[in-house]
Amino acid sequence: MAGHLPTPDPPVSKPAEHTPLMKQFFAAKAEHPDILLFFRMGDFYELFYDDARRAAELLDITLTQRGSSGGAPIPMAGVPVHAVEGYLARLVALGESIAICEQIGDPAQAKGLVERKVVRIVTPGTVTDEALLEERRDTLLMAVARGRSGYGLAWADLAGGRFLCCEIADEDALAAELARLEPAELLVPDEDGWPQPALARSGVRRRPPWLFDADSARRQLLRFFGLQDLSAFGIEELPAAVAACGALLGYVEETQKQRLPHLTAIAVESTAETIAMNAATRRHLELDTRVDGKTRHTLLGVLDATVMPMGGRLLRRWLHRPLRDRRTLEERHHAVAALVESRAGDDLRERFRGIGDVERILTRVALRSARPRDLSTLRDGLRALPELRDLLAPLDSPRLDALSRELGEHAATCELLSSAVAPTPPALLRDGGAIAEGFDAELDELRRLSTHADQFLVDLERREREATGVTTLKVGYNRVHGYYIELGKAQAAKAPTHYTRRQTLTNAERYITEELKAFEDKVLSARERALARERGLYEELLDSLAAVLEALKRAAQALAELDVLCAFAERAEALDWSRPELSEHPVLRIERGRHPVVEAVRDEPFEPNDLDLDDARRMLVITGPNMGGKSTYMRQNALIVLLAHIGSFVPAASACIGPIDRILTRIGAGDDLARGQSTFMVEMAETAYILHHATAQSLVLMDEIGRGTSTYDGLALAQACASHLAGHNRAWTLFATHYFELTALAEAGSGIGNVHLDAVEHGEKLVFMHAVKDGPANRSFGLQVAALAGLPPAVIEDARHTLADLERRGEQQAGAAPAGPPPQQMGLFAAPPSPALAALAELDPDSLAPRAALEALYRLKGLL
Repeated sequence: MAGHLPTPDPPVSKPAEHTPLMKQFFAAKAEHPDILLFFRMGDFYELFYDDARRAAELLDITLTQRGSSGGAPIPMAGVPVHAVEGYLARLVALGESIAICEQIGDPAQAKGLVERKVVRIVTPGTVTDEALLEERRDTLLMAVARGRSGYGLAWADLAGGRFLCCEIADEDALAAELARLEPAELLVPDEDGWPQPALARSGVRRRPPWLFDADSARRQLLRFFGLQDLSAFGIEELPAAVAACGALLGYVEETQKQRLPHLTAIAVESTAETIAMNAATRRHLELDTRVDGKTRHTLLGVLDATVMPMGGRLLRRWLHRPLRDRRTLEERHHAVAALVESRAGDDLRERFRGIGDVERILTRVALRSARPRDLSTLRDGLRALPELRDLLAPLDSPRLDALSRELGEHAATCELLSSAVAPTPPALLRDGGAIAEGFDAELDELRRLSTHADQFLVDLERREREATGVTTLKVGYNRVHGYYIELGKAQAAKAPTHYTRRQTLTNAERYITEELKAFEDKVLSARERALARERGLYEELLDSLAAVLEALKRAAQALAELDVLCAFAERAEALDWSRPELSEHPVLRIERGRHPVVEAVRDEPFEPNDLDLDDARRMLVITGPNMGGKSTYMRQNALIVLLAHIGSFVPAASACIGPIDRILTRIGAGDDLARGQSTFMVEMAETAYILHHATAQSLVLMDEIGRGTSTYDGLALAQACASHLAGHNRAWTLFATHYFELTALAEAGSGIGNVHLDAVEHGEKLVFMHAVKDGPANRSFGLQVAALAGLPPAVIEDARHTLADLERRGEQQAGAAPAGPPPQQMGLFAAPPSPALAALAELDPDSLAPRAALEALYRLKGLL
């Protein structure tokens, strides 16, 4: 389990022999034995015993020794309080959890040892501090509960204030959801029999099974949200989801140790609303991460032109959850079209650059952890809203109009922040200066006292000289007696009655007045009092913001969606993408489609290709050489379908797409050593999933089925899978293969067609055309591709001889076959029949006139 640590070294002697400080440490550590304990001591967080050894290893900090306690040395390591966030971020990234044990009392007023207690627990799934979060990716905490007929899932983005749940049917669906959501921390009951996709993840935390009890969870949710029932959330009839929600909420309350006012509702996600994609499909399509783990050159990398971090996070969520609801998608497409036609997107995006991460700032406001610069960023964001609404007003788009309304009117909140928060506030409240000048008279006076004390004393001295007539009167200060008014011995008799003697010197008398005493009391504590007053005003400001938190959250969500739609418009203009058409009829027609990622990284122009499938033709058998572009062609069509279903324009001249319920792929494979599966086993497992789940509304990509086993086994499997998909599943299928025999499946009424990607030999070189053409390929160019890959010429020549021998044997075997109807499939190594040769055999040269002979020659050349 990530973050699991051994308990600290046991005390080597009786507890009574330990120092009071170490007794305090052991008491706190006993409550959190399995995680690192950051123990506050002045300006440092210290770690002791095994915690210190572990932290020294993970953070590369010095392991030292702090005297002894109980008769044994104390291993110790520490980090400065002012730099703690950086260390916490590194630990959280490594999957560790940390208990923060703070000094509760004031050291200056404490009698004896300062009180300490754990005030929060930082875990990978519950972080909300800006420094601990990835800016453009959600950090999710998830809980999974077993149900009678599947699993209940609950997940929360604490930094964004989102709480969601769903129920799913089986382990395959669980694996798909884990791949989609990628939780930073996963809570499961401490029971046997959990599926591998759950336990194999990092950040898994086993919790007591009773925490996942549905009845207890329901009571906990009702208490937390202050409700009589859960019908408002739509989860009353989802007991497994309720159990997961309760387990998650209990963990959050346990670790955060405070109220969570930003979690105001639970949203239910239905798998029926989305285009389903399993883990293998997400991996093969490289939506936001490549197979090698890198994030560059992915679909998200090409698509993400968002300006604000919250827009980037929403785009990632949309990309992993393509919708089936035509109304929502058409509203998005219409909005993008309006932005493109009006060119208003550029102006909107320019305004977005002055708006920070409002969504996460509001969470910190709710949790009372917002810093002064958070509030100034919020202020600047609210100031931009009226201008955004003005830019949206002329646009003809129902969705943009709705988003403009959701931005809302926040003039009072903006005015409050403008008057209360300093134009450029400090990073931390304790530095002072967060509250603006002129907002609070008492604070202004305290600041003047602390910064302009000298001027007050000059003014007081002038007034007292005029009042007493003593021109040598002085106002001064010393550290022992404080402030005073000094008169020489000769003028002491002129001291007014309201002067109180404070000190007698040889040549002078020193006095104090009520005014000077009041000033002294103020000025000596002015800074401390100013900071205290500022803290009070800041807390009141957070209270005022909390009262309008829901309206501000809606504005933040609207800003994020506007950012994504403007990014779609920018991409459509910059990359020449077009608006897709979503049809109610079974059709998948794409004209001049392109692969968005390959096109972005290629220096040379991308060769566009068409796809034309309908109810009469549901499968294409794709042949052609390796590196010819078969895989690119298949993936580009899947990505075009996916882009259309998140609301984006698509890289094609046009696209008409009928109902799609899921995208399933089997492209490439490798050994799964962790599960003891060979490449072929992985291939067959992914194929089996597709055959069991594909429907007539599914888009299926199959690449080189059967290549992991012997030739004949592979051919038999590939043909059987293709026939099953075409005849039983009737899915929209792109089936790439090197088995030319499969091209014979394209019979009349089969629903199968043949296309190929061509290549030509130019001298000693092989030129890939990357153009999809009707009909089967006639060569695989395997040896030429091997030569391009750098195989030694001797090896290529040897392979050439072997190939010729095999082809000769195949022809001999074909010649020895008994007379009868021609075989329906080509031999594995026999060349496909040539239409040109067949036409030539039918010609009678003696009967042809010269003109007819010339025409026949041109016809034969065309057939070649």
